[in-house]
Amino acid sequence: MMLPEPPRERPVFYVNPLQPLKNIRIVLCGTAHPGNIGAAARAMRTMGITDLALVNPQRYPDPQALWMAAGATDVLESARVCTTLGEALSGTAFAVACSARRRDVAVPMVDARAAATEAAAIAVEQPVALVFGNETSGLSNDEVAACNLLGSIPVAEDFWSLNVAAAVQVFCYELRMACGAALQPDKAQALAAHDEVEAFYEHLERTIVATGFLNPAHPRKLMLRLRRLFARARLQVEEVNILRGILSSVTDPKGRRKPD
Repeated sequence: MMLPEPPRERPVFYVNPLQPLKNIRIVLCGTAHPGNIGAAARAMRTMGITDLALVNPQRYPDPQALWMAAGATDVLESARVCTTLGEALSGTAFAVACSARRRDVAVPMVDARAAATEAAAIAVEQPVALVFGNETSGLSNDEVAACNLLGSIPVAEDFWSLNVAAAVQVFCYELRMACGAALQPDKAQALAAHDEVEAFYEHLERTIVATGFLNPAHPRKLMLRLRRLFARARLQVEEVNILRGILSSVTDPKGRRKPD
């Protein structure tokens, strides 16, 4: 009798959480000033988004676009110039109209963060576009209606005008965060381990006893309060070393920390 083969282990694939950013396209409609195209390209590039489509830009290509891109020339060089929004959205499965204006259109409206969250989730498997309008008139109702969602940045009610490149930066940042981006901790800023902090507390107690600041016969709650104080600070490795160095300078005239 032949025994069944044991189930094979499924391979594990480690996916880059920022990979969906490669599936995101920024679309600028009717941009009047070429500097805004360059600034938008720079905003995209800093967030890891490189797919740019331009619908009927008024002045492009233009040296000002290159100047404002500040090195993000790869985004400009690969940018596609289209004659219609439909052409710019070709191949995408989901589009977000980015506008601060409330409109009577059959498109749900959410804030930029919610829009980025939904867009990033779809971009895991399918291309997504974020559409921005002209600097003065923004997006038309027809352009908004061509999209699936209306995303808006909450701004001051008495001054809601936002530069198009700045709006691109906000949305691209939210997209990157929605994909799980996070700052890598600086090793120099790492929190001190429990043993290191406890050694500091012991060193502190020995020092304040030696100086007479703490009477071990009547300690009251001094060490408890000091522990509470330093716990709020969330001591880092370098900070513990500095504090222990200060303590050593009190008890050791040469400023060297004595071995524990």
